[in-house]
Amino acid sequence: MLPHPKESPFSALPPLLLSRLLPTPPAPGEGLRLALWQGEGTAGTPEAVEANLLRLEQVAAEAATWGTQLLAFPELFLSGYASDPERVRRLAEPVDGPGLERVAACARRHGMAIACPYAERALVGGQERFYDAIALVAADGSLLKNYRKTHLWGPDERLFWSEGYRLAEEGEPFTVHAVNGVGVGLLNCYEAEFPELTRLLALAGASLVLIPTAADTWVRLSDGRRTEHPYPDVSRNLLPAHAFANGCFVAYANRCGLELVEGEPWAHYLGNSVICGPDGALLLAAQNRPTLLLADLIPAEFRAPHPEGTTYRADRRPDLYGPLHTPAC
Repeated sequence: MLPHPKESPFSALPPLLLSRLLPTPPAPGEGLRLALWQGEGTAGTPEAVEANLLRLEQVAAEAATWGTQLLAFPELFLSGYASDPERVRRLAEPVDGPGLERVAACARRHGMAIACPYAERALVGGQERFYDAIALVAADGSLLKNYRKTHLWGPDERLFWSEGYRLAEEGEPFTVHAVNGVGVGLLNCYEAEFPELTRLLALAGASLVLIPTAADTWVRLSDGRRTEHPYPDVSRNLLPAHAFANGCFVAYANRCGLELVEGEPWAHYLGNSVICGPDGALLLAAQNRPTLLLADLIPAEFRAPHPEGTTYRADRRPDLYGPLHTPAC
C-alpha cells in the first residue's frame, strides 16, 4: 500500500490502515465514507509540489478501493507548511491553477470529493494577496468551496498570509456543502480551537466539520529559529468536546514525522489526526506514523445526549450573548 515517492527519503514505516467501516458505503443522504491522509512530505520547492501531487494521486487511488466518498489532506498539502514567505509565494497558485486542475481530475477519475489545502494566489480588493486555503472539490471535479483561513496563528503566519474574508467580495466564510448528501463545513488548523466557528457551521447545517491542520512538535520560523514548545494537542480533548456540544462529526487531518525543505528538516509533526463522533467519542485516532484513516459517518447512529429531544442548539439564548461580539482587550 502506497509506496513513498522517490522524493521522500526519510520514512521506512509502511502506512497503516485505520478503519471503522460498514460492509458498504453509506447511501446518499444517509452518511459519508470519509478518509483522512496523515503522512510525511516535502515543502517549499516546485519538486515538492510535484511529489505532493503524486502522493495525493496515490492516496486517492488507494482510498477509492475502499469506496471513499470524501478524502482530506493536511493544511497546505500541495506546497507544504514549513517554508518562508518568499518560497511559498513563488509556489502559490489560483484556485483554477495547474495543481488544483490535477486535483479536480483526480476527483473525477475516482468519483470522490477531495479537500485539498494549498497556497492560494488571488487578486482581491485590487491587489495580489496570498491565502492559506482549502479547495473542496466535488466528485465530478467541480469546486464546491474555496475556503481561506480567517484566524491566523501567531505573528509568523501573518508574514505569509492575508486573513480571509476581510472584504465583501470574498463572500461568506462559514458555508456548508453537500457531499453524498451530507453537510460538510471547513475550518483550518488553529481555527479548530475556536468554539464559535464549529458552532457557526453546525448551525448552518454541517454534519461534519473538517479541519486540515499542521500541528507540530517543532517548526522552523521564518527568522530561522525553531519554536520552543510543541503545538497544543487539542485532538483528544477540545475537538471531541466541540463535536459533543454541536452534535456533529469533527475530523482533524494532520501530518506526521518530518517535513523537509531541499533535504533539510524544517518541521516535525504530532501525527494526531482524529475523527470524533457527535457523542464526543474518538472514533479513530492515529499514531505518529503514516496512516490512512477511514470511517463511515452516519448521523442517525448517534442520539442526542439529553432525553426528551433537548438539544444545545434549540436551547440557545442568543439575546444574552452580546459580550461575545466585544473585541478582546
